[in-house]
Amino acid sequence: MKKILTAFFDLRFLRFCLVGALNTAVGAGIMFGLYNLAGVSYWPATAANYILTSILSFFLNKHFTFRAGGDGWGQAVRFAGNIAVCYGVAYAVAKPLAYRLLDGASASIRDNVAMMTGMIIFTGLNYIGQRFFTFAQGGNAEKGA
Repeated sequence: MKKILTAFFDLRFLRFCLVGALNTAVGAGIMFGLYNLAGVSYWPATAANYILTSILSFFLNKHFTFRAGGDGWGQAVRFAGNIAVCYGVAYAVAKPLAYRLLDGASASIRDNVAMMTGMIIFTGLNYIGQRFFTFAQGGNAEKGA
């Protein structure tokens, strides 16, 4: 068990968290700003966040987090697929969950809680997908560092 944990939570995980913190700050500003200030509805606001920040995320994670060589186009396709799956799963789960748990709250509160919950679910799924699918092939040059 210790071997699995140390293999999973290594320097790449720390770098992923740093990149994620930057993306989260930018993406949350986009998403919550669109929803709360511009009146954009739930799905377009969350989609805009992930579409816009995914471009930055791809390059930072390829070159900084995972230091992955290899086929950039193949990685870009896997990255886009990973983002799409993680986004769909995270936000499809988060919205009904928030609406069920906060049944008496306003739609605005439930949507904001759903967006925050979706961000958390997305982050976990995205790390797993990027590490073991997107950048696993084509050269994770560094192992554990």
